[in-house]
Amino acid sequence: MQFSIQLSAYYPDKHYGGDRVYADMLKQAQCADRCGYESVSITEHHLINILMMPAPLQFAVKIASQTENIKIVTAVSVLPLHDMRILAGELICADIFTDQRLMVGVGRGAFGFEMDRMGVPLETSREKFDESLNLLQRLLSEEEVSADGKYYQFEPLTIMPRPVSDIPLMMAVLVPEAIYHCTLRGFHIQTTPLSGNHQHMLGQVDAFNRGKQERGAAGAHQTLSLSRVAFLSNSNADRQRKIQLAHDYYSRFDNVFTGPGIVENGMIKPLPRNMTVDQTAENLTICTPSEMVDKLAPYAEAGVDRFIMNVNFGVEQSEVLESIQLFAEEVMPHFADTPQFTDARSKAS
Repeated sequence: MQFSIQLSAYYPDKHYGGDRVYADMLKQAQCADRCGYESVSITEHHLINILMMPAPLQFAVKIASQTENIKIVTAVSVLPLHDMRILAGELICADIFTDQRLMVGVGRGAFGFEMDRMGVPLETSREKFDESLNLLQRLLSEEEVSADGKYYQFEPLTIMPRPVSDIPLMMAVLVPEAIYHCTLRGFHIQTTPLSGNHQHMLGQVDAFNRGKQERGAAGAHQTLSLSRVAFLSNSNADRQRKIQLAHDYYSRFDNVFTGPGIVENGMIKPLPRNMTVDQTAENLTICTPSEMVDKLAPYAEAGVDRFIMNVNFGVEQSEVLESIQLFAEEVMPHFADTPQFTDARSKAS
């Protein structure tokens, strides 16, 4: 099992400055690169102060210029917000500028507030996403592509420049049956159990494995990524402090994900959660290094290829960097003998 750091912005205080937020995230990427992590993941979100990244491809290029080896995953690019004729060219250029270290995760959007104000309500985004995804695949793989759909109508055109190599596409999906069907279509998969239990996670992994096995040799390169909050602690008091910070973070996240979407001047209003702090703790992976090894072992045993760690939920930057390094030193070596991530760039069909 390989490991990735999710470079997600949390910006509860405007006085901290967006420049400082992104400088912190860049330092986290550099630290992950030095410590041997397989990748970093970048969200795309607009108009809100959590997961705040309106320019993921620009940031991917910046990260590549400041690191040596680490792969860069968009997790995810929100296709309904873009014109595929423009995005396809931007992806090809970003892939070139990052020395082919790019993996493109795609999704249809998750926050109603954001999608409504960008003119693509969640209620209609599925249809536009499906048309956009099919078109993007054609634009990246074919020349002289034309379209006569609901959202795109145009005469034959060719995106320039052409891709240097196939750009891996990863689908963000939660429901096991949807994971199965997306795997059958040849996509890498990113998922998260959210508040689901261990059995729910196993169902997600099983759905991926079924689809991959049915594809045979054609699916050998496909990978499954699983995302969760994960952070190391050095005492019970330290753990409780970080759990409280995460609980406060999710009081904003829940507002825009499942709640009413109350946002004032770009700042998501924290709302009381339906979940207690103790229940929040059960859904997080905040613990000592030895406990972390035990908690992650079932993921490796189940067949998860990449564990994406969300470390940005209000903890000080110095502690984040310390946790990234300590995790690499005391946790990652325990998974060195598990099946390794196959390089999607060289194995993709």
